[in-house]
Amino acid sequence: MRLTHAPLRFSIGAFFLNSGLSKRTLEGEAAEAMHGMAVGAVPQLRQLDAARFAKLLSRSEIALGAALIAPFAPSFLVGLGLTAFGAGLVQLYLKTPGLREPHSLRPTQAGIPLAKDFWLVGAGLTLVLDSLTHRRLPR
Repeated sequence: MRLTHAPLRFSIGAFFLNSGLSKRTLEGEAAEAMHGMAVGAVPQLRQLDAARFAKLLSRSEIALGAALIAPFAPSFLVGLGLTAFGAGLVQLYLKTPGLREPHSLRPTQAGIPLAKDFWLVGAGLTLVLDSLTHRRLPR
């Protein structure tokens, strides 16, 4: 990990770890609500029951958070993971009714918590592009 990536990776990684750990025991109506929202954006998720979806989401967030924090994990790979996860959340934002102003990308009050996920895509792409364009100086 490059030192310049550390603040970005640690702050986002800690956020993901916390989010994933808080979902470990998600059950019942809370799991069903989260699953229902995800199915609205990605209908294929209907194949999973709500409890299984919640467990997979929790584990995914924990894994991504740990990878972001781990200094030995390549920024290129964690950037790809962050971009993919963020893109899924952006899809949720774009496809869920009531989160955006009519005919606009601007969020409603209810959409503000999900609109921030555009930043995750930007941060992930920054890690990927920096990894691709960074050249070591000759010694």
